[in-house]
Amino acid sequence: MKIGKIETFCARFVGFVRVTLEDGAQGWGQVSTYNSDITCTVLHRQVAPWALGAGWEDLDDLLDTITEREHKFPGSYLRRAMAGLDTAIWDLRGKHAGKSVCELLGGKPGSLRAYASSMRRDITPADEARRFLELRDRFGFDAFKFRIGAECGRDVDEWPGRTEEIIRVVANAAGEGVSLLVDANSGFSPKRAIEVGRLLEDHGIEHFEEPCPYWELEQTKQVADALDVDVTGGEQDCDIPTWRRMIGMRAVDIIQPDVCYLGGINRTLRVANMAHEGGLPCTPHCANLSLITLFTAHVLLAIPNAGKYLEYSIEGPDYYPWQEGLFNHTPYAIEDGHLTVTDAPGWGVDISDDWLSRSSYRVSEFSGSVRT
Repeated sequence: MKIGKIETFCARFVGFVRVTLEDGAQGWGQVSTYNSDITCTVLHRQVAPWALGAGWEDLDDLLDTITEREHKFPGSYLRRAMAGLDTAIWDLRGKHAGKSVCELLGGKPGSLRAYASSMRRDITPADEARRFLELRDRFGFDAFKFRIGAECGRDVDEWPGRTEEIIRVVANAAGEGVSLLVDANSGFSPKRAIEVGRLLEDHGIEHFEEPCPYWELEQTKQVADALDVDVTGGEQDCDIPTWRRMIGMRAVDIIQPDVCYLGGINRTLRVANMAHEGGLPCTPHCANLSLITLFTAHVLLAIPNAGKYLEYSIEGPDYYPWQEGLFNHTPYAIEDGHLTVTDAPGWGVDISDDWLSRSSYRVSEFSGSVRT
C-alpha cells in the first residue's frame, strides 16, 4: 500500500500532519514545535516528493531515501519535517494493528514517573521552589528540573548570583527523597561548568544538562570526565553520525534525543540502540505538551535503556499559550507524579477539530508521476 496524500495543519509554533494511504487509512503525526509553519513548508517541498507514492512498510529505508535525496540540506528543518511523516506512519501502523505504538515497539502500556520541568529563568529562586512544592502537594511529583546560567550565556548568569542561589534554595526546600535536575542550555565554559557542577554535587543534584555549547562535544566531555553528577545532552542533535561520535567518545553520561528534532521514532530508536550498546541510558527531551511528550512516553515504555523519568513541562498558557486547546481530550493527566499511556490504537489521541479549523492547511497528493 502506497502513501497517497500528506496534509499539514499548522500554526507558527505547532503543526500536525495527516498521512493517508491509497486505501483511505489515515494516521496523525506532528512536525517539531517552533517555526512549525516553516517546517511544514519544508515537509511539502522536500519530504513529500519522496514519500508520496512510496510504500509505508519500510520506514527506515524511506527516511534514509529522503535524507539521501535531500543531501544538500542535512540540517534541523529537514529532520523536523521528517518527524511529521514518521510519527503519522506510526499512528497508521497502530490503528492498522489495533495496538498502541508502545506495543508495536515491544513495550507495554502503563505509567511513567515524570519530572516537573521548569522552562523559566525569569523566576526568582524562592518562587521556583514555592511552585515545586505546590506541584508536589497537588500532583505528587517527586522530581524537578530547573534552569541555571543563561541560555548560551558565555558564563554570564541570568542575573548576578542567580545560579548559586537557585541551587541552594531549591535543594534546601526539596528535602530528602526528591530528585533534582538542572539545565544550563549551553550556558558555560568547561571551567565554569565544572565549578557549578561541584556545587550541584554538594547539594545532591543528579542531572546536569547541556553544561557547555552543545556543538562543542569535547567541552562537554571535559565536564563529564571531571564530575560525578550525570552530565546529559543531545536534545539539539539531529545527525546520526554526530550521535555515533557523541556516544562513542562518551561525551555525556545520559543521552537526551528529542523525537521531533531528530526526525521521528525510527531515528530515535537508532540512537537509543546505539546508547544501549554503549551502556548509556536514554532520557529524551520533550519540553512542551504538544504530541512530543506522548511520543516520548511510548518510546520510554519500550526501550531497554530507558532513563528514570519522563520530562513533563509545567508551563501553562502564560508561557506557552499556543499549546492550549490542541486536543479534544488531554492525554497528559498526572497522578501521584506519574503519566499513564493507554492501550488505545496508535497514539490514542484526537486533535481538536476547532484547532484544526483555525490552522493553516496545505496538501500534497501523489499524481502517479515519476519522481526525479
